[in-house]
Amino acid sequence: MMNLLLRGPLLAAACALGMATAAHAQSPSCPQLPAGSGLSWEQRGNDAFLICSAVDGTGREVFGLALSADSAFQPRRGNREERGVVAGQEIRWYRAEVANQPDLLVRETLVELDRDRVAHIWVRRQSEDELVEGLGLVERLDFDAPRLSRN
Repeated sequence: MMNLLLRGPLLAAACALGMATAAHAQSPSCPQLPAGSGLSWEQRGNDAFLICSAVDGTGREVFGLALSADSAFQPRRGNREERGVVAGQEIRWYRAEVANQPDLLVRETLVELDRDRVAHIWVRRQSEDELVEGLGLVERLDFDAPRLSRN
């Protein structure tokens, strides 16, 4: 009888641990940055929505992305620019603007990562060369690499 009483709580604890692990595994995490890029992630958000900012050694954002189940970003056909490949998918980059920084070169795209997760990605740079570099770094992101943690 005592053995049965112990097994019940142990089984419940094991189930709870399994569900917590599954929930953690499903929470969004930033993709792996390209090796040798010199970038690091600054993250904010929660289990349903995560914003990842790739910053250089000076703390300046090179590009960013938002991972969530859905995105408010709506690409406009008239703003189409470069073609590219992100997460193994052919994509289009779309021209955008930042109201208080009209000289900033901005590109955005939307990538469906799986059935219930999308990445809205943006690159905001000062020059054409920096823009090309930023787009190239985004194309080398690894969204499938296993994570040991969210940091």
